[in-house]
Amino acid sequence: MASIDPYLKVAVDRHARKLILKPERRPVIELESGGEEIGKVIKAAQIKGALLEILSDGQKKELEKNGKILFQYSTWDLTFNVLGHLVGDGAEVAFAHVARNDALTDGVAPSQKQPQKKTDVQATSIELKNKVDAFLAKMIQYRASDLHLCSDCRPIYRVDGDLKEPGGGQLFTTEDLEGILFELLREEEKQTFQDSGSCDFAYEIEGLARFRFNVFREHRGISAAIRVIPSEVLSADQLNLPEAVRRLAELPKGMVLVTGPTGSGKSTTLAAVIDLVNQTRADHILTIEAPIEFLHRNRRCLVHQREVGRHTTGFKNALRDALREDPDVVLVGEMRDLETISTALETANTGHLVFGTLHTTTATSTINRIIDIYPTEEQTQIRYMLAESLKAVVAQTLLKKKGGGRIAALEVLIITPSVANLIREQKTHQILNMMQTGKSIGMQLLTEELVRLVAQDLVQPQEAYMKAVDKAEILRQFSAAGISFEPPNEHVSG
Repeated sequence: MASIDPYLKVAVDRHARKLILKPERRPVIELESGGEEIGKVIKAAQIKGALLEILSDGQKKELEKNGKILFQYSTWDLTFNVLGHLVGDGAEVAFAHVARNDALTDGVAPSQKQPQKKTDVQATSIELKNKVDAFLAKMIQYRASDLHLCSDCRPIYRVDGDLKEPGGGQLFTTEDLEGILFELLREEEKQTFQDSGSCDFAYEIEGLARFRFNVFREHRGISAAIRVIPSEVLSADQLNLPEAVRRLAELPKGMVLVTGPTGSGKSTTLAAVIDLVNQTRADHILTIEAPIEFLHRNRRCLVHQREVGRHTTGFKNALRDALREDPDVVLVGEMRDLETISTALETANTGHLVFGTLHTTTATSTINRIIDIYPTEEQTQIRYMLAESLKAVVAQTLLKKKGGGRIAALEVLIITPSVANLIREQKTHQILNMMQTGKSIGMQLLTEELVRLVAQDLVQPQEAYMKAVDKAEILRQFSAAGISFEPPNEHVSG
């Protein structure tokens, strides 16, 4: 039994929301009626010792590196969200009980008209300044990737890919959401929202996380789609990126595209590759994003990050400016229109290394998308430019992982001279064959990765099947690998 367990048992028996341990004070349990002290005064070193006692070796390293840690701890057949902070020679720790089998059972934050209470585990050490902060803290508590705040709805969280609505709580009115969201907007963002009906921005709760907001009008009133961005860039090791993807950080020039549907983790993968550049090269990195997501501090590289709407008027203008700003590596957050794609391609052709994203699902469809966006009379020239500049395409999708969480499946295309010739000669349909024979240099096909994840018992066959682009091929590979799976009737044909 860990030394903290008896305190946790008392907290649960008293139906307390939280147990809070602060140096040189008695432990506090937070009840509906308010805080109540229990036990004896605890010294800072004792709290730190109790915290270290329940951490794994990896978690201890994280605590030592960051000075704080957020994790889950189970005891007495109960689960707690735990937030620990190093304080001087000791620590400060807060435990919040999570209802069994469902982390989304403790209701929602009160109306904006009521005094805001710091009811989440994060609030004990992190100051919640704005009305929306309580909901964002719950995102971290629930391990949600996204949060939707909508008129005539309760808060809805996306956890492991599924939308979940907590029980209880009031429905938001449009006036409620305006009060919650508009206090975050700068004047120019408010004007953008009034003019176009939507706006994007990033927001940070110091010590907790950054969040990407899209606020938009819709038929019921207004809504916000909010995505959490981890405070720390996840490393290539943490993401388990293939060696071929890691080597992209060594390229001297050219274009690298990371693609996938919305919410597939493109930004996370790109941030990890940029972090590798930052650690291993002595270059100038320039990012152009809408909004800025992951924050990169100078390591071996000089890093400048520009936000569209705040630091520049658009991707195209920022890319043109970049040629006068002496960058070695340029990250383009979105490549959606002809002008941005064209300017990014020109930047790569002038000897820079350009990373960008597209909302395409496979490597070959990415190449076709870029070519097809140009007028017919320009496509031959673009094929030659693309064959010369494109160095790799990483297409990825996220899948629900067995036991909770999500895992990425990556398709990797490395542009060899043979692949470049296929692009020039308008034979992109033959690239799949090149990828099948290019495994020795790190190429991998999405279907094969999906089958591998199922074979390793990381993903359910149904989940992999639904994410597959070529349904017939994944069924064939399931059969060859001895994986038993009966496809849904609506997907058998075609």
